[in-house]
Amino acid sequence: MWQQTLDADVRAMDTQADRRASLAWLFGFVRPHLRAVGLLLLLSMLASLLVLVQPYLTKRMIDEGLLAGNFEQLLWIASTLLAVAMGSTLLGGINRYCHTRLSGQILFALRESVYRHLQTLSPTFYARRRTGDVLSRLDGDVAEIQRFAVDGLFSAVSGLLGLVGSVAMLLWLNWQLALAMLALIPLQLVYLRFIRPLVQRRTRRLRERSADISSFLVETLGAMKFIQSVGAEGRESERLRKLNRSYLDELLHLQLLEFAAGSVPSSMTTLFRAGAFLIGGYAVIQGEMELGALIAFSAYLGMAVGPVHTLLGLYMAVQRLQVSLDRVCELTQASPLVTDSVSNPAADLVESETRASTEAAEIRIAQLNFGYEAGADPVLRQASALIAGASRVGIVGSSGAGKSTLIDLLQRHYDPQQGAILLDGVDIRQLPLSQLRRRVAVVSQEVVLFRGSIEDNVRYACPEAEPEALEQALQQAGLTELIDSLPQGGQTQIGERGARLSGGQRQRIAIARALLQQPQVLILDEATSAVDSATESQVMASVESLFRNRTLIVISHRASTLARMDQLLRLENGRLTPISAAEAFEHE
Repeated sequence: MWQQTLDADVRAMDTQADRRASLAWLFGFVRPHLRAVGLLLLLSMLASLLVLVQPYLTKRMIDEGLLAGNFEQLLWIASTLLAVAMGSTLLGGINRYCHTRLSGQILFALRESVYRHLQTLSPTFYARRRTGDVLSRLDGDVAEIQRFAVDGLFSAVSGLLGLVGSVAMLLWLNWQLALAMLALIPLQLVYLRFIRPLVQRRTRRLRERSADISSFLVETLGAMKFIQSVGAEGRESERLRKLNRSYLDELLHLQLLEFAAGSVPSSMTTLFRAGAFLIGGYAVIQGEMELGALIAFSAYLGMAVGPVHTLLGLYMAVQRLQVSLDRVCELTQASPLVTDSVSNPAADLVESETRASTEAAEIRIAQLNFGYEAGADPVLRQASALIAGASRVGIVGSSGAGKSTLIDLLQRHYDPQQGAILLDGVDIRQLPLSQLRRRVAVVSQEVVLFRGSIEDNVRYACPEAEPEALEQALQQAGLTELIDSLPQGGQTQIGERGARLSGGQRQRIAIARALLQQPQVLILDEATSAVDSATESQVMASVESLFRNRTLIVISHRASTLARMDQLLRLENGRLTPISAAEAFEHE
């Protein structure tokens, strides 16, 4: 029993430490804007003071103007009240503009920071997580954090100022009645402390259901053509209907809890206000209190109720914040499997030689051991090979043998547990990632294209390329005829993922992109498997001609493609073995 208690205490301490770390991370985005925050706080204080003074002016207008029959005093106080109201409105407009600007800056900084971290994570991270869930965290949860970081801060400050000012005026007007009203606050706090954990659990479940819908849409919208081709529209619509019902159920449960969290304290407030007016009204009838004072007291009581509800609402909002903060921090705390190398003399020497020369790079694979999971069977076992510069090397192997894994290691999406890969004698772990990936280009079976023009996609890996270099790459890749046939030429929009292009056209854009990148090593990972033999022959002939001074690595199952290679390697049982063309074709 004592051990279980100790474990629970340790878990609670770890949770508190995590929450402090999360809040410290969040404050890091607010810190650069402290001057703007200070200005907004000052504006909020001035606006609150202008609001607080209005019931007092109303009291004087009634007691010293109306009831006293003094029209000049009434006119002066009414003019002052109008000026204060106009000043309050003006300050409110300025405050809102500055607040919106600050909110946007912090929101964008939060989202960009999380996105930059996501860019450092390995393909394994994305293979294990649903894209819709990541989108939900990056969009909805980040926005929720920003709303609390900015809106919550100013709501808390405005609420405290309004509450303190209102309570001070209530005590000044009638301290006995004010103290009776203040008994309301601890009752509300006790109630909200009871309902807070329920709201937190329901909020997390609602976020999860929202992520389910986002994941469904991301998955199915990108595969709509296939869904239509197999007649699965009805099934997918039913899946969405079930997901929507599940989301609605959670939303209704949360709404009921939040209604209970707001309505019960509100009902208590209404009851206390009615009691205050009855007691105060009796005091006015007995001549123990002025009418203006009662009206002012009622106004200040109403002004105190607003901040109390605001602060109690923030108390509940903290639970929503914690849910969103936990979900976002799960992303930011995911550790990159590969860390970028800082510049070093060896890498700088190789880079300078690369700029001065068009020679291809030699690749040495030395005793590589690699596995995706600790304790699982390794994908590569003591894999070794030497690939000479400017050679054409084919790699064959059964599906799942580790060919694409080897390519990922060449581009350092992962690092091996043992062994090394050397590029011109330099361990690629010593090279900055941007330099390595500029020198090693991959054209895969599934060509990645983005919404935009043909030229935008060709420039993607080398946006600083000169127009002359772009024109040459398009011509060498055989895209000139296609571009000339289009009404907007190279600026023609190709649709999402290049939906308006054929498979061969997408492949040529990928080749043009690699040409513009000017890599030392070009890797074709099943790049021609989706095209017919004639197109494959044309593509390979173009690649060999255009990249004749580069090291070419081809992963393929086609005999016609492998027949063009200078050297063939078979990846089997985690090892690379040189083989002859006859052995490769026999294997096929």
